[in-house]
Amino acid sequence: MNTTIDSLTLDVLDVDAARSFYTEAFDLGDRLRFRTADAATAGFRGYTLSLVVSQPANVRALVDAAVTAGASVIKPVSKSLWGVGGTVQAPDGAIWKIATSAKKDSAPPSRVVDEIVLLLGADDVVASKTFYAERGIPVGKSFGRSYVQFDTGASPIGLGLYRHASLAKDAGVPAEGSGSHRITINGVLGAAVDPDGFVWAPVAVTA
Repeated sequence: MNTTIDSLTLDVLDVDAARSFYTEAFDLGDRLRFRTADAATAGFRGYTLSLVVSQPANVRALVDAAVTAGASVIKPVSKSLWGVGGTVQAPDGAIWKIATSAKKDSAPPSRVVDEIVLLLGADDVVASKTFYAERGIPVGKSFGRSYVQFDTGASPIGLGLYRHASLAKDAGVPAEGSGSHRITINGVLGAAVDPDGFVWAPVAVTA
């Protein structure tokens, strides 16, 4: 396997509805999969998904498409010191941040996604970083006990760690949450569970 994360599986109540929403909103293809499940969950699920794009017009195009498809806005698209971004919550409960570091548009709007990044909220960032580093996922950047960005190579999905409360604050939601994360990471670790309860599974090989 030459990628760290091949795809993500979201646990949803209605697979057809979820597939329809994500196709209309983001069109991420087989990088996003779905499974019927109704494990109890409440509040913040401990992770966010980021779509990194090349310009502000693309941020707005993707946020608008998501809202039209049924997402709710958590943070409207706005400018900040680092760029432009907005946050939405999908009907299944997953939180998505769409962002760019560019301040100005350089091309017509499009819904092209340059990068997908999974950010996991960690109770102890150092312990979680050690878990992944010991299993062969190299650290790209690390800021003490606050943030870790892993070097995922050619993976279509990036991976990072944030302190749980900081990640919730960045997403714009209360940090409290309980129950299932309702996400499975399909990738290089195979069958594993990290210190914060995030489940990894082997990549399914199709004929």
